[in-house]
Amino acid sequence: MPFAENLKDWRQRRGLSQLRLSVEADVSARHIAFLETGRSYPTRAMVMRLSDALDVPRGERNALLEAAGFAGAYQRRDLDAADMRTMRAAVQWTLSRHAPYPAFAYDRTWHLVELNAPATRLLGAVGMTAGDSILDAILQPSGFRDAIVNWPDVARYLCARLRTESRALGGDPLLAAAAKTLSSQAAEPSARAAPLPAAVTARFRLGDAELSFFSTIAHFGSAEDIALAELRLELLFPGDDGTRQALEAAAASA
Repeated sequence: MPFAENLKDWRQRRGLSQLRLSVEADVSARHIAFLETGRSYPTRAMVMRLSDALDVPRGERNALLEAAGFAGAYQRRDLDAADMRTMRAAVQWTLSRHAPYPAFAYDRTWHLVELNAPATRLLGAVGMTAGDSILDAILQPSGFRDAIVNWPDVARYLCARLRTESRALGGDPLLAAAAKTLSSQAAEPSARAAPLPAAVTARFRLGDAELSFFSTIAHFGSAEDIALAELRLELLFPGDDGTRQALEAAAASA
C-alpha cells in the first residue's frame, strides 16, 4: 500500500480527523492533507513522529517506513537471541518469583511462550504446554474450556479483552474473529442494581478440586523489538483461601 493510503488508513482506524492528527503530531493539518494525497513526501523522522501519534504497532511502523521508501526500524528477535538474554532473564525471574501461583508469557497470537512450574501443572492438567495456542483452547469445546465452571462469565471477559487488543493493533483479524466467536457464548451483561464483583474470577474444576483465579497482565513498557513489545505476562492470583492453600500445598509437595 502506498504511504499516502497507509497513513490515511491508520488515521481512520484511530478515529482521528486530519486536524486532530496534526495536533497530536505537532505538524500542520495542511501537511497531513498533502501527505495523504501524495502531494508531499515524508522524511523518515516524520514517519516516526506520525507513527507515535497514531500509536502504530512496531511491525506496522516498518510497513509505513518501507512504503515511504525507507528501511524498517524494528526487528523481531527470538527470546533466545544473545541480545535478548537480559529480557528473557527478566521474564523468567518474574514468572518464577510468582510461584506458588501460576504465571505464563504469551505472544500477540496468544501462543504460550514460557510458563512457571505452577502454570505448567495447572495447564498441563488440561493438555496445554509451551507453544500451544490459548485461542485454540478457548475456542474448542473441550479440555481447557470444559474445565472452567463459570465459562459464560469468563467468555464475556475474554471477548472484551480480545476486542481491546485487536483495536490497539489497528484491527487484528485473528483476535477479532476469536472475539466474534466468543460473543455468542458470553454471559449477558448484568442488569442488576447490585455492584459487580471487584474482578472476574475463572473457576477451574480439576478432578474433585475447584480452583479460583483472577489475573494481572504485564508487558515491557520500553520495548522497541517487535516480539518483545507484543509479549504479555499473565500472573494468576488465588481468588479464595481454598485455592491459595491448594497451590501452596502443591508447591510444597512438588
